[in-house]
Amino acid sequence: MNETLLTKATVQQHVHTADKIFFGPLTEGLQEYTGTWDTAQVVHLLKRTLFGAKLKDVQYFKTKTMQQAVDELLQPTAAPSTVPLNNYSVDGYTDPTGVALWQTWINTGIAVADKELNEKRISSFKTWWLGQAVNAQRSIHEKLTVCWHNHFATNTGTSTDKIKARFWYDHYLTLRQNALGNFKTMAKAITIDPAMLYFLNGDSNIKGSPNENYARELQELYTAGKGPNSKYTEDDVKAAALVLTGHTVSPTTFTYFFDAGKHDATNKEFSNFYGNKIITGFSGANGATEVDALLDMIFSTEEVSKHICRKLYRFFIYYKIDSNIEQTIITPLAQIFRSNNYNIQPVLATLFKSKHFYDMVYSSACIIKSPLDFVLDLCNEYNVQMPDSSNNEATYAVWQSIQYEAAEMQQELGAIPEVAGWYAYYQEPAFHELWVNTATYTRRNIFTDRMIADGVMSNNQNILIDPLAFAGQLANPGDPNLLIDQSLEILLRYPLSGSGKEFIKRSILLSGQLQDYYWTNAWDAYKANPSDAGAKAIVLSRLRSLYKYIMNLPEYHLC
Repeated sequence: MNETLLTKATVQQHVHTADKIFFGPLTEGLQEYTGTWDTAQVVHLLKRTLFGAKLKDVQYFKTKTMQQAVDELLQPTAAPSTVPLNNYSVDGYTDPTGVALWQTWINTGIAVADKELNEKRISSFKTWWLGQAVNAQRSIHEKLTVCWHNHFATNTGTSTDKIKARFWYDHYLTLRQNALGNFKTMAKAITIDPAMLYFLNGDSNIKGSPNENYARELQELYTAGKGPNSKYTEDDVKAAALVLTGHTVSPTTFTYFFDAGKHDATNKEFSNFYGNKIITGFSGANGATEVDALLDMIFSTEEVSKHICRKLYRFFIYYKIDSNIEQTIITPLAQIFRSNNYNIQPVLATLFKSKHFYDMVYSSACIIKSPLDFVLDLCNEYNVQMPDSSNNEATYAVWQSIQYEAAEMQQELGAIPEVAGWYAYYQEPAFHELWVNTATYTRRNIFTDRMIADGVMSNNQNILIDPLAFAGQLANPGDPNLLIDQSLEILLRYPLSGSGKEFIKRSILLSGQLQDYYWTNAWDAYKANPSDAGAKAIVLSRLRSLYKYIMNLPEYHLC
């Protein structure tokens, strides 16, 4: 069998093994975890809530209690301190609105009908967004924003002559502003968000000629879902579309506004699923309030809370939800969601503090990393050095490089292929196994091999792993056994056997020798005189081989 196919199959076999263990009797639920709080638990928490587990972050959170760590990770961070910049006035191109290179475009030329310019600005925005993920702090905020992006899935490649880059920037800010807040408030904000109004044709939903696209996705994907007890009807979709008529985007200010003249002011009747609710129609400006009545009605059903809890569970914990998980985890979690008026933080706090989450058999090393997790985890966990933030050209070049790598592995921010989200989060039965195929698995290995060798270059800007710096931050890198153990604690969630570790030590660090001091002497010689090119070359070569080997393991793709 081809080596790529073999290793891809090994990744999937680990997942299938986890399935068999996972779906045994469920012994741990949402009760608060009171067990050991050490490196393994902290790394597990950080890998699921952040883009990777940096050693300094692991050390920081080990000084906290589990409860303190989770509470801190669920704190929102300040709004972005930067905005997207003109990185596109190169190779003879000039921004026709006069925005100079490395100046922001977000408040300039929004009314200009220039498809090429808009596409360049959209690309600038997506690169900037990737940069926000790269620079994420000790908070779930940015990763959760990606989760909600997957939930309210959009694609910036749609209608680039119509949906302005500024709309997409504002859409990101809306997701981020509400990510850790109230879900019902976020649903309302997205419903009247200009990017979404254009994306799902809400702008053309008018009295006498209703467009049902958003009304359908609002119920099917964003709120009630398609669970077994979600029994809204086709007539409910039609009625919701009438409620939403008139919500549009101003052709002069390019902001949301309610056009009362295009709103259907008749009463709207819904099915038994919604208690045969009748939403009273209003003419004039009061017609805008009908959307609040619509959301109140939808959120009065239990299915909304269950659907959202399933989405959060699949994104952060595990992809399969059987009747056992539904009863023991999803149903009580949904009750917490409703009891807290659809505030998001209490749900995540309960989940990340639960025995279920820290039952390592249940939730560790059993999902395949998404491409974003794969590339960003590597950069963060190895402390890959990024350009100085004041160097815009270098910074954007590196962000573009990372963005390109994730996109080649089939995940790009702002470019979700379906309105239901990235396939790996909803398409049964494969779910996250869809992240790895012959092409993407090869691409992942090429990326890690390049990063540990000569680095990844874009516009003369190179990023690469410094194995000397990574090893040097560990407690005792001169001891080959501790070096391997401590490296694996950060880099690998799937436990490596004692024989596997011994193989790595003897074949790589000891270069076939039998005594540990062969590595210890080499490391000590380098540390005693770092400018000695020969001593440095010996340890650098072995460390590169060590980390290349670890990253080439199928288990490295698991989280």
